Amino acid sequence: MSRRSLVSVLTAGAVALTLGLSGCVAGEGSALSPDGTETAGGWSSDQLSVDFATYNPLSLIIKEKGWLEATLGDDVEVTWLQSSGSAAANDALRAGALDVGSTAGSAALLARANGSPIKTVDVYSQPNWSAIVVAADSPIQSAEDLRGKNIGANAGTDPYFFLLQTLAEFNIGLDEVTVTQLQHADGKTALESGAVDAWAGLDPLMSASVVNAGSRIVYDNPDFNSYGFLNATESFLEKSPDLAQVVIDAYEKARQWAAENPDDAAAIFADVAGIDLPIANSVLLDRTNLAIDPAPGQKQLDVLGVIGPIFVDSGAVAEQSQIDDALASLFDTTYVDGADPSRVTE
Repeated sequence: MSRRSLVSVLTAGAVALTLGLSGCVAGEGSALSPDGTETAGGWSSDQLSVDFATYNPLSLIIKEKGWLEATLGDDVEVTWLQSSGSAAANDALRAGALDVGSTAGSAALLARANGSPIKTVDVYSQPNWSAIVVAADSPIQSAEDLRGKNIGANAGTDPYFFLLQTLAEFNIGLDEVTVTQLQHADGKTALESGAVDAWAGLDPLMSASVVNAGSRIVYDNPDFNSYGFLNATESFLEKSPDLAQVVIDAYEKARQWAAENPDDAAAIFADVAGIDLPIANSVLLDRTNLAIDPAPGQKQLDVLGVIGPIFVDSGAVAEQSQIDDALASLFDTTYVDGADPSRVTE
């Protein structure tokens, strides 16, 4: 799979470092451990922990189809952990509970800037998944009306960063609102019960609230959303480049499968998310773009370059130099460059 030369230049150092480890990662029997010795079953480890999340439709397809288990066989135990949001995924990656986890791009940047040893190895989607939402009978008519209000948001996630950008866009200081920390599902409940005045929402919960509870989106700006990033810990990439390649092969197979089977993809999404099929179709077709270049590169850097200074201004990151260092070291395109969906066993 060929990739733009610009992406290769951006991550040349990481590619050169990792190619020595991952030059032969095509399948079972070909993998070597970090010290160059073949392990039982041909894989570098007998354990793989990955997440699935309703904000990452490709993960749901891979889990439902059992492609990782089929490809790795009985010699590798695959553990699936559900991420309730980017912050939860980042916590699990930092703690070592996950080898591979999905977050918003903004959350990956925040984690890397604050010392979490992760690399973005695939871009799974370009979503328009965040917006400012109010209850059906709310007097709030626009983002300008948020001053003085209580807003539910999940810190460390794209909706939270969407909120920060929205406040800045309308010249509302963070000290002029009350931000109540809530997990995404709890934010939806709080909005619909009247416990908060507004919610920095996330699909598919947001779309479900609009359809089922009459909630209203009062501010929506696709440019404020970052991409969906698939991240892996550096220790995992160093020790198990063969397993990392299998994961990315599966992601690219899922991307192809979703394009060829949109109705089935929506059905899987609806089932896991617990939403009606029409809502699932709307989220996938209208608010999520899966048909993108999966290699992290300049487009993502452009978005994160805008978000980074907001982290510093809000105190989420101490210094801009941390943002700059994170942007220079976050991406690793090795596995996308070498991806081959045909290696995945169905």
